[in-house]
Amino acid sequence: MTNHTMPSRATKLSAAVLLSVALGAAPAGTAFAADAPVAATSAVSASSSTGADLLAGTPWETTGAIDQDGNEVALTDEAVVNFVGWAYYDADGTFTMYNLDDTPKMQGDWAVSPDGSERTLVAKDDDGEILFERVVPITELTTDAFTYRVVPDEAAPETYFDVVHTPTDHAEPGTTSDAVEEDGTVIAEGNESAADEAEVAGNAGPIAAIVAGIVAVLGGAALVMKKFMRRGNTKS
Repeated sequence: MTNHTMPSRATKLSAAVLLSVALGAAPAGTAFAADAPVAATSAVSASSSTGADLLAGTPWETTGAIDQDGNEVALTDEAVVNFVGWAYYDADGTFTMYNLDDTPKMQGDWAVSPDGSERTLVAKDDDGEILFERVVPITELTTDAFTYRVVPDEAAPETYFDVVHTPTDHAEPGTTSDAVEEDGTVIAEGNESAADEAEVAGNAGPIAAIVAGIVAVLGGAALVMKKFMRRGNTKS
């Protein structure tokens, strides 16, 4: 697979975080051997561009896990917890992933096999050095779901977990700086003028009241001065 240049935002993810992820999630030793041979039928047609387009077409959120017997597995279960989070696959072949609390998880390159049956991740540190590579069988990849299979022990492929992801509109952490009004309304990034207009509108009432008060005071002072002037003219 041809490596792609990492996007600038990837430098926000520290090498230390990535190394810890690699140690906890890389398919080596006793870690998850996700590339073990298993019987998984992909829902993607035999076209790498189709699979890649689907994967890059939306951000993904891990929403479920099912074991080989069809039983639901909690996302906090140690067998699947390392695969839970937000995933952002860019069309240029790079990806970034985050835990559900928006903390950095990993970054690197990705690809879908020509027949659409496998997804490959190559995790890298901030300097572009490879930390680990993981290949997982795709069991479903549509506009509504992306599911891949992980095998805890490559010596026992009959035991596996299908990790389910669904599309999300969750903005990638660190890529937005939304303005928030006092009432909690979020004004999207790039619409700062709307925030300014809202602030001006919010201050218009108090300013108008102050101006009206000043005018009233000045008007009253003018009347008082006029009365004094009239009295002075009468006495003279």
